[in-house]
Amino acid sequence: MLVPTPYFSDRGSDVRAYEEAKALIRCGHNVRIFTCHLGREMPGVATIRMPRVSWLKQLSVHPSWHKPYFDILMSYQALKFARAFRPHLIHAYGHEGAWIGGRLKKRLGTPLVFEYQGSLTGEMIEQGFIKEGSLLHRFNSWLERRINMRSADLIVTNSVSAARNLVGPWGADKKMVASLVDGVDTALFRPYEREEVRIKLRIPPGVPLVVYLGTLDRNQGIDTLLSSIVLLKSKGSPIRFLIMGAPEEEYRAKAVELGIERMIIFTGRIDYEKAPFYLSAGDIAVSPKISLIGSNGKLLNYMACRLPTVAFDMPANRELLGDAGVYAKYGDSSDLAVKMNRLLRNRDEQARLGRLGREMAEQLHSLDCHGKALSEIYRTRLKM
Repeated sequence: MLVPTPYFSDRGSDVRAYEEAKALIRCGHNVRIFTCHLGREMPGVATIRMPRVSWLKQLSVHPSWHKPYFDILMSYQALKFARAFRPHLIHAYGHEGAWIGGRLKKRLGTPLVFEYQGSLTGEMIEQGFIKEGSLLHRFNSWLERRINMRSADLIVTNSVSAARNLVGPWGADKKMVASLVDGVDTALFRPYEREEVRIKLRIPPGVPLVVYLGTLDRNQGIDTLLSSIVLLKSKGSPIRFLIMGAPEEEYRAKAVELGIERMIIFTGRIDYEKAPFYLSAGDIAVSPKISLIGSNGKLLNYMACRLPTVAFDMPANRELLGDAGVYAKYGDSSDLAVKMNRLLRNRDEQARLGRLGREMAEQLHSLDCHGKALSEIYRTRLKM
């Protein structure tokens, strides 16, 4: 597996790679993750790191000017390792991984699976890294299309909507695309005793609490969530929010500016292994993501922890939550506030949705289910 990020960094793409590796190992595959020199070790999966790049102390998971030369360096080191390990299959994550994997495929003749995580060019525009219609936009669109069309033997997407986007606007061959939603480790992500967690966090037992886990930025809807909290405060709501993730400094300051700091606990980054414990403090969970790029894997973590969830009405959310979700109008902070408040007032509905979400996580999205489904894709689509 090629993971060209600072693996492991408690983010969605790294979680997907880690959980897929664990799932494949359970199915009898011999898996190695090849990644960069940055990140932390995770148990259960052998991780091989490229030699340290002395001047590079950190590497953003978002677009960066360091990425092009770093990817070239990583491709040489990945080739060196692949020649020693001699894999039967290379599974590469993201467009950078697919570009590196494509170089290995040409040299070694090894089949390549490209794990598509949304449009790289679209992400660059969302992050403000390039301007739409600019020369850089046109160049990156050309490069992305070339990677999509020429690099891999098979492209795996994490949602049906991503597969449609890949086949439609980007012109990928439908026969080369397979869709497989995220999986979740239901043994790790499970409900803990709520009061035990609240005592540790010093949250009174009767306070209605909404939890969020993930990256804090505009595309994940955190600005929209804060606007919802302002509306709830204006109505005298007793609701509190436990917001887990980074970078939190900007949003901590913004909460003070908006006068809602007493309604929010910011924890900063939470380790993947500790996340289910902290999630269990909540009565309900929220995912205000507004970006249409990629999947929304945190929903499965919520479901596995038996948390009824409020999210915006968008295809990727419905694909995972189904009937276990409560949906607000897309991007509407007022409706998000209404839906959170309504769900918190209905204990019976909380219990019903929480049970349904946990059942779906166990029966449809467990690591065993995910590993078998991915192995079947390898077998039927690549004849392996």
